[in-house]
Amino acid sequence: MVWIEFGTNISHLISQISHLKNMTLEILTPDKKVYEGEATSVTLPGTLGFFEILNHHAPIISTLQDGKLVVRGGSSGKEEVFYIQGGVVECLNNVVTVLAEGITTK
Repeated sequence: MVWIEFGTNISHLISQISHLKNMTLEILTPDKKVYEGEATSVTLPGTLGFFEILNHHAPIISTLQDGKLVVRGGSSGKEEVFYIQGGVVECLNNVVTVLAEGITTK
């Protein structure tokens, strides 16, 4: 339980809470870093079907197939879509790393 002192700056508390909702995401290809920033969710094309990673997800490593990768709640505040050509994803300690063989945007 969190106790709030009387007179605490509410906007400061909201900024702290909203920061807790984000995880760190990196999308890399052999050539370059495509994305680095925060996200509230990432939808990925797993080899057995699409799945979503949210804040504080359990540790996971998975293979990815060609398909659409969707980043929500990123630095732009909008949904960002990438099309990857296979790869792997690791989620550990609220950091998601996608290693894609190739990638295009929209």
